[in-house]
Amino acid sequence: MKHDLVVKGGKLVTACETFVADIGIKGGKITTLGERLDGYDIINADKKLVMPGGIEAHCHIAQESGMGVMTSDDYETGSVSAAYGGNSSFVPFAAQKKGESISETIAEYDRRAETKSVIDYSYHLILTDPNQEVLHELPSAFERGITSFKVFMTYETRVTDAQLLDILTVARHHGGLTMVHAENHDMLSWMSNKLTQAGYTEPRFHAPARPGIAEEEAINRAISLSKLVNAPLMIVHVSTPEGAELVAKARMDGAYVFGETCPQYIFLTREDLNRPKLEGAKYICSPPLRDVATQEALWRHIAGGTFSVVSSDHAPYRFDESGKFTNGRDVDFRGFANGMPGIEMRLPLMFSEGVLKGRISINQFVGLSSTNAARLYGMLPRKGTLAVGADADIAIWDPNETRVAGEMHDAMDYNPFEGMKITGWPKTVLSRGRRIIDDGRLCANPGDGAFIHRGRTDLSGLSGTSLPETEATTNFGVEIFK
Repeated sequence: MKHDLVVKGGKLVTACETFVADIGIKGGKITTLGERLDGYDIINADKKLVMPGGIEAHCHIAQESGMGVMTSDDYETGSVSAAYGGNSSFVPFAAQKKGESISETIAEYDRRAETKSVIDYSYHLILTDPNQEVLHELPSAFERGITSFKVFMTYETRVTDAQLLDILTVARHHGGLTMVHAENHDMLSWMSNKLTQAGYTEPRFHAPARPGIAEEEAINRAISLSKLVNAPLMIVHVSTPEGAELVAKARMDGAYVFGETCPQYIFLTREDLNRPKLEGAKYICSPPLRDVATQEALWRHIAGGTFSVVSSDHAPYRFDESGKFTNGRDVDFRGFANGMPGIEMRLPLMFSEGVLKGRISINQFVGLSSTNAARLYGMLPRKGTLAVGADADIAIWDPNETRVAGEMHDAMDYNPFEGMKITGWPKTVLSRGRRIIDDGRLCANPGDGAFIHRGRTDLSGLSGTSLPETEATTNFGVEIFK
């Protein structure tokens, strides 16, 4: 058989094995893994690593913040930057506004994405108004292939514990995954008020205003709620060893609990918030940056399997009045837009500092960057693997190329990782067999990306929790989850 395209002579790396083979592609799918394959078009991958394209599963694209500030990246610039970073698909958030129906939210993000993205995409819904009408509407999102939902335990958009239980129960019934930003709101408010009332207002005080124990408490509470209803839960952007330990313990107990951390928590520290002339505002994100000891602990949890994914939490706000300073420059740390970019840097950082420095294996890298996200968010076996029948979503890496991190391909005016020396960069990225990036050149057009209809979360390997109070055999016959 003559293939449309053959990726020839590369070292193929999946989440579980490494081998040398050609990849034959036809109709946008991987059709053959073998030797001496023939194709109308050839990509020479000799001395390169050939891996599944990255799946960026936590990013904020064309989305308003809680302050009402629009991210600097739309689906064109955000997807281009993601592709240059070795990603062939991504799952940004579609944020519900108060009073807005689920269908209205999805329609608005369809409008923002479908004519602009150069890579395949889906959405996680952010639920800010989970009233009974909205909960009854959620099954329509599953029918559309949107099977993950994010809620906040802080900010004005926070949900109550009862609301979170309702959301978890709906997601359980439909095979979806609830994602939670876990910080104790009252702790944060109390600390922020104490600091600002005493005149401690500079960006550096964002860190003590959001103490690690606030994350620990909220993670423990969220896990307890998920155990009560035996529903899958993803704790996003875990930033503390204590939070990671809670995720690890829950998983050891068999609970349907998953964890995520982000590059900023393993490459930056709270000292970056103390940079002069408001430069520290560039590094305001939530949860906040911690310290070197935390970095080392999080790396151990990454290597040990506590975290299923490492995501960027790309939240791009420019260092000007359109972004970080939308409320002005003479405000306390609460007034600066919250978040930082990183969608293009995620994978090169993890490869250079993780794989090449021996912190994780190359196969773990593939799992953390692609395969695990595909499994959790209902995209496997279509995405996240190099297998016959899968989409030809492929990233070809030069493991020896060394660069100093600088300007990226997003719409930002700074890179928080600028100046870092990084070895290993993606050179060519394919999405469904189409060249998106080819030897460093953009080849795709806005609108080339297609919506990904996602399925159920894969819970294999975990037993879940069975509490006597919720089981009919031990609670006098009551069916709690009818």
